[in-house]
Amino acid sequence: MTASARNHQPEGLFTSLAADYGRHRPGIPAGPVALLADAVREVARPVLLDLGTGTGQVPVALLPAVPRLARVDLVDADADMLREAAAALAPLPDGSPAGFHHALAQDFTPPYEGYRADLITCARAFHWMPRADVLAMADRVAAPGATVAVMGDGSLWTCAAPWATELKRLIQSHLGAERRAGPTGVYGGPKRSYQDDLAESAFARVTEHRFPVRRTWTPDGVVAHLRSTSFARADLFEDRHARFEDEALTLLERHHVTGGLIENAVFEVLLARRPRGGR
Repeated sequence: MTASARNHQPEGLFTSLAADYGRHRPGIPAGPVALLADAVREVARPVLLDLGTGTGQVPVALLPAVPRLARVDLVDADADMLREAAAALAPLPDGSPAGFHHALAQDFTPPYEGYRADLITCARAFHWMPRADVLAMADRVAAPGATVAVMGDGSLWTCAAPWATELKRLIQSHLGAERRAGPTGVYGGPKRSYQDDLAESAFARVTEHRFPVRRTWTPDGVVAHLRSTSFARADLFEDRHARFEDEALTLLERHHVTGGLIENAVFEVLLARRPRGGR
């Protein structure tokens, strides 16, 4: 799993996208959810800390599998995302508390003295973060036997299906060849793997897990999903967005008729723990 050359989230990257993000982003597949649940199977009342939570997809998926969670803390730099997450999570089972922290991941402050997280997750967001700082923070708040899970599955920009490749070319014809990252940024190429980041952290014992995922999209679903992305959000197109969406729908409907809109992805999960005998 590779990371962006950027080491921080560009300002305003997902601002105002929360509703579209919540409705149109694919959730966390069942296989990774089961893997996360297994990581805390021996913890009686585990505490979950989800970094870059977005609309809370990880805790929303994990709570049914681990209803005994003692506490859930969600951290995101976008207040709108946290509001969507709060709506998706309410109420938690058994009255367990949830904390919503409007902050950068590396700046997370424990909600009380002695706080310890048993499972620290980051899905589809680690590439926007200063990873060494985030992992140092995780070391400070993690329980001795805690698991750190870094997860992701690429995007339609990287999908190799013919329809997605043609869609990418259409986006580039409007916005330029480089992949945009919000209104002011450009997404850099991969420079360093997450495995290398973890190897230099306190959580150097890493296992990699890969889950094939097959998604079937509709033309309208793809267009709606694009509005939630950093590379094809509506404001990037300015007054050309309606024209772009018309062109995208025409392209996608043609592919939908002839072969369907199939995305074959791989959802990768890195589970990282401290070396045996570590704190």
